[in-house]
Amino acid sequence: MGDKIVLKISNDLAARINAHVQEAYPEEGAGFLLGVDGEVTEVLPLPNAREDEARHNRFLITPEDYLKAEIKAAALGVDLIGVFHSHPDCPNVPSEYDREWAQPFFSYIITRVEQGKAIESRSWLLKEDRSMFEEETIQVN
Repeated sequence: MGDKIVLKISNDLAARINAHVQEAYPEEGAGFLLGVDGEVTEVLPLPNAREDEARHNRFLITPEDYLKAEIKAAALGVDLIGVFHSHPDCPNVPSEYDREWAQPFFSYIITRVEQGKAIESRSWLLKEDRSMFEEETIQVN
């Protein structure tokens, strides 16, 4: 292992992620992380576009969602640096489904939501060869 990878986020933005995923419960909540150089400067919560019966354990981000996020990031002078989503009543480790849909170089914050309360967030980076995720430290300041 090389240098420890760190994702920085403010208390306010972390609280906004928690509020969004708690509101989405018992379904998965999701959104984008905007920022620069490993620091989240804005979060963009999204509605879950999945069909009703799959929302409890899947989220869907549409191409239109990506385009809106890219436009918003450009307007703010930052980059689209990742995605956040919740795992309702499940561990906050990436699933095989998460790995299949993930992109290298994006941070993936997964928040465990137990009985409607956000318990813990962890962040993950997909390796370039797409074989697995590596955990990155979240620094809340």
